[in-house]
Amino acid sequence: MRPPHAQCGRALGALRFAVTTPYAWKKSSYSGGGEGNACVEVAPRRTRTAIRDSKAPSHGTLTVPAPVFAAFVDALKRSGGLV
Repeated sequence: MRPPHAQCGRALGALRFAVTTPYAWKKSSYSGGGEGNACVEVAPRRTRTAIRDSKAPSHGTLTVPAPVFAAFVDALKRSGGLV
């Protein structure tokens, strides 16, 4: 059995890989606000979708399961963007 810190190191290595893996970001086609600069960017992956603020991309990324994001986008389309 490995010591706990060795297992944590392996988990942290996987986390570093996940955080630094480059995504193909796409800017939202809708920009709210007066200057059109209230955008998000999405990076669809096979199982998850990453979302970030296009004005502050280094401030963090939210990831959600791909089916959940697809359902959210469908709800936005059906409601005219009022979700």
